Amino acid sequence: MNKFTKFYFLGIGGIGMSAIARYYKIHGFEVAGYDRASTTLTKTLESEGIEISYDDKDSDIPPKFLDKNKTLVILTPAIPQDNPQLVFFREKGFNIMKRAEVLGYITRQSKGVCIAGTHGKTTTSTITAHLFRQSQVDCNAFLGGISNNYNTNLLLSKESNFVVIEADEYDRSFHHLTPYMAVITSADADHLDIYKTHQAVKESFEYFASLVRSGGTLIVRKGLDIHPTLQKGVKLYSYSMDEGGDFHAANIRSMPGEIRFDFVTPTETIADVRLGVPVRINVENSVAAMALAWLSGVTSEELRTGLSSFSGVYRRFNIVCQTAETIYIDDYAHHPSELHAGITSIREMYLERKLTGIFQPHLYSRTKDFADEFARVLSTLDELILLDIYPARELPIEGVNPELILNKMTLDKKQYCPKSELISLLEKRDDLEVLVTFGAGDIDALVPEIRKVIKQKKINTGEPLEEPAVSI
Repeated sequence: MNKFTKFYFLGIGGIGMSAIARYYKIHGFEVAGYDRASTTLTKTLESEGIEISYDDKDSDIPPKFLDKNKTLVILTPAIPQDNPQLVFFREKGFNIMKRAEVLGYITRQSKGVCIAGTHGKTTTSTITAHLFRQSQVDCNAFLGGISNNYNTNLLLSKESNFVVIEADEYDRSFHHLTPYMAVITSADADHLDIYKTHQAVKESFEYFASLVRSGGTLIVRKGLDIHPTLQKGVKLYSYSMDEGGDFHAANIRSMPGEIRFDFVTPTETIADVRLGVPVRINVENSVAAMALAWLSGVTSEELRTGLSSFSGVYRRFNIVCQTAETIYIDDYAHHPSELHAGITSIREMYLERKLTGIFQPHLYSRTKDFADEFARVLSTLDELILLDIYPARELPIEGVNPELILNKMTLDKKQYCPKSELISLLEKRDDLEVLVTFGAGDIDALVPEIRKVIKQKKINTGEPLEEPAVSI
């Protein structure tokens, strides 16, 4: 690694890839990359001085990155093996590393605080980084989402040797890490295109747990059916929201716009902690993050101050806008478990209000594997508008389409809508009380247009638009 002065990223627009690209750019290296589409994130990278090509022809690789002795190529698993730039680099004998291998190198040089789980890891890792950052402990962080507090997915510290990393289970990427501390939030069946069975998913998390270095710490969500073999001297703790364990929440109080609880540790209880992002599922995420911070020397008062000032993660329960009649929320949920947590939390916040969901399924394989689960959880909405499947890295699978979910649903008010027709559909509606967009694809590109529709309706009726006080 030390011999390279230039870094070229294939898939630079990915949330994890962009953080590493920024890391090397900030440290004075030359950085460029390829992605298939221009996005808000790639435009931000370009504004930071990183050159990006949107055509995968090898002729689009900048000449300064054609020296294989100086250039390291970093690859995301989402890049197809026949990508012309990847083929070029491979045939010319360039050193090529996966994103996870680079993060693995970084964790071996520092105290890696790694948060893993099929859901919950982005919010938990972002809370963890914020708690460290707002204390005397401090940290570096590579996050899987944009922190609302810092408006970035990368945090750097000149003083701290801690580095918070979101540990990605896709393609077993997290097996490259060497954690000093780790959390496992969940181990649900997911990415079955890679793992095939739920048992293989659980075994993969068990192997990740075995990588926690000797003398380190592992914190596991209470009740998870995994049984790892740990290295000598690794301390094992359990956590939960309110189901007991070494770390848990007690005396949870929910009130309009606010949640408070007591944080219970093995030796003390920190009373009356205020959750800065008042969504019930974030109590559990906060307990895991506070446990990591508490064990790392963050004081009780720093925990209290840090959690209350946490303002969330982009596309994780973000209130986009709200009026007297309509509340519009955008969320990244794309797995049945995440959808269940999101819908349940929103129901608790807005009792007696009609909940309309717009869902963009992510991946043909995930849609096929979890069609029954998607149908069951989406049927708990009052209304569903279902968009086309976002393919990401996949080719279509015969027989896998939105109707596969719709036909299994018990909800009466449901419909399929092409993404291109969604805005015109919403323009005709005047009965939207709580509207939520769900999905991990490109549905976020529609958020400004949906907000504009809601805003325009209120202008036409003479009602004021209320900007949200907090992103949840």
